[in-house]
Amino acid sequence: MADNYIERQYEQYEARKAAWEKSRKLGKKKTSAPKPLPNSLAGNATRPSKRVFVTGGAEGIGKAIVKAFCDSQCRVAFCDKNNVSGKQTAKESGALFLAADVSDKEALEKCMHELFERWGDIDILINNAGVSSFSPITETSVEDFDRILSVNLRPTFITSHAWALHRQSQAGNPAYGRIINICSTRYLMSEPGSEGYAASKGGIYSLTHALALSLADLHITANCISPGWIQTQHYGQLRHEDHAQHPSGRVGQLEDIARMCLFLCQEENNFINGQNITIDGGMTKKMVYLE
Repeated sequence: MADNYIERQYEQYEARKAAWEKSRKLGKKKTSAPKPLPNSLAGNATRPSKRVFVTGGAEGIGKAIVKAFCDSQCRVAFCDKNNVSGKQTAKESGALFLAADVSDKEALEKCMHELFERWGDIDILINNAGVSSFSPITETSVEDFDRILSVNLRPTFITSHAWALHRQSQAGNPAYGRIINICSTRYLMSEPGSEGYAASKGGIYSLTHALALSLADLHITANCISPGWIQTQHYGQLRHEDHAQHPSGRVGQLEDIARMCLFLCQEENNFINGQNITIDGGMTKKMVYLE
């Protein structure tokens, strides 16, 4: 019986091989390239374009996100405390600029309510605003620690809370909503003197999966993105070794984060919820010991 089994397996192998050889000689039938997913962010005759609010959108990653959604034909508003950069980004992108310091609860809530009055609601909330501040723990005051959390973590709750209250007050319940919080790989890895920053990003990581559950009945998904090294300017001045240390062979660019935001906000991707997506060229998977 064993011999018969081996013979049958060999015959099947030979048949598959002959079929493959025949198809190779005849030439494979040409297939058309897969069609790209429709842009569900843009409006059409029956559906308005998505309404997007980005915090800290004047520069860096935030600016790239603002431009990406504007290029996708969305209605975009962003806030920032930098008036000069904010006005310039608004001019370049066509987005609406709202001057506000995200650490100011009243100012940030005012931005949200202004958009509710202007648009009726929002569809996408991207909490991007943040500050990078590092100092030895012995030289970091409690006030310094609180200040970092007031910019990096607290506003994420303020905006999400305001949106949840607004949605809850509406007669109808929209079937679409997205929250994307910009986290950092420092939520799971650190260096000396990063207590405030690490704590704020760890808080965003945990707050995100809590929001995913709390906002489920409002049809709002919540995810976060953890960038690694994303070079915000002078990319061409990076050294070869800067790129080479990354398993992906390069340092990250602003557009790497913006593209993931667009992906998560496509209507078809509502099954991604409560997740953290790391975009770091593979660095957090790289084991490094000094030799």
